[in-house]
Amino acid sequence: MKAEQQYIDLYKQCRGMICEHSSDVMNAERDAAFERFASGGFPTRKVERYKYTDMQALFAPDYGLNLNRLQIPVDPYNAFRCDVPNLSTSLYFVVNDIFYHDEKPKGHLPEGVIIGSLKNFATSEYYNRLAGQANDAVTDLNTMLAQDGLYVYVPKNVKVDRAIQVINILRSDVDLMVNRRVLIVLEERAEIKMLFCDHAADDRNFLATQVIEAYVGENASLDLYCMEETHHKNVRVSNVYIDQQANSRVNHNVITLHNGITRNKLDLTFSGEGAECQCYGCVIADKQQHVDNNTLITHKVPHCSSNELYKYVLDDKAVGAFAGRVLVEHGAQKTTSQMTNQNLTATKEARMYTQPMLEIYADDVKCAHGSTVGQLNDAALFYMRQRGISLNEAKVLLQNAFINEVIDHMQLEPLRDRLHYLVEKRFRGELNKCSGCKLCK
Repeated sequence: MKAEQQYIDLYKQCRGMICEHSSDVMNAERDAAFERFASGGFPTRKVERYKYTDMQALFAPDYGLNLNRLQIPVDPYNAFRCDVPNLSTSLYFVVNDIFYHDEKPKGHLPEGVIIGSLKNFATSEYYNRLAGQANDAVTDLNTMLAQDGLYVYVPKNVKVDRAIQVINILRSDVDLMVNRRVLIVLEERAEIKMLFCDHAADDRNFLATQVIEAYVGENASLDLYCMEETHHKNVRVSNVYIDQQANSRVNHNVITLHNGITRNKLDLTFSGEGAECQCYGCVIADKQQHVDNNTLITHKVPHCSSNELYKYVLDDKAVGAFAGRVLVEHGAQKTTSQMTNQNLTATKEARMYTQPMLEIYADDVKCAHGSTVGQLNDAALFYMRQRGISLNEAKVLLQNAFINEVIDHMQLEPLRDRLHYLVEKRFRGELNKCSGCKLCK
């Protein structure tokens, strides 16, 4: 039986239960997503955007799902204390794929701002408008099965000064699949900074699908940070869809500190002139870990700029992949784009696959791309050892310096400082698994 068959059978048998514990807005999109998923199934490695990760193998195991929304005992406020000095965030929790209602976060939100349960607040005007056009099997599977998630709305001319921190906690006594959904809507001249932290509270096999849709209005600003620090039994498949209107700004950051198998996809579209995005990725992997980042930035209109920088450090038998594509459509003149992927492989067994691409249909543009895969500089190692620094310490220092270029671009200064500390601990082998929110220790 192919991997998708169990999900097809599950939906047919449990559709009523799924809909009962969700909302009309989310339910309205399920059947169309199911038809697309059932007709196409999971992509194989012959599909260009999935050539580096075997999706059939990831979804083949039989995971449990909490479709009946049984209460799973957890007190995230006691288990995960997020009081990072100077970060000063408003803290929210999503337990598996359910927005945590039991206690309101500290900190006052500006008038009109909504941060809450997706099933309670989502509107048909925005929900699944981007994701539904993606023709992506994992996105359709998420749309079929997701029952709740996070909704973020910032009205016109409102700036949320206090960063919003969302802790995604995986909690279960059995192997579990979760389907998490996030919808972010920023109206004209709205601003918000969001930090998502993925953690696993139990030593179980987890499979998490996540779909984030973000609508960024004219002159609006979105800073989006996604940090994963789970464990080797965790499989995470995340698809992010962003639409930018005129003169908007997006800063998108992906940080993978510890994981099992991770597949991140970013689809970003410039729909209005004068918009810009900065996309940064920081990956540290060892043992048997696998991290695959796939990006598509579409310049549909003139006078937009995009910049991508992804860096990987791979040790042991880790596998990394980066496939980035910039599409400049007809008429998108005065486009500026830069894509850079730089990678270090610390062992002969580590593998890195890199595929930067430009597809340009306009003639007045400035676009460049490049990638490198190499090992630590022998001359630098020799120089440091000649001055009494041990080989292991020299490797840590060079790897740290290599990855810090990405961290230094991050706009949240307290988070940036904390990540410098966490990355150094990771290279020293002191950050081996998720045991609570490391941002808070």
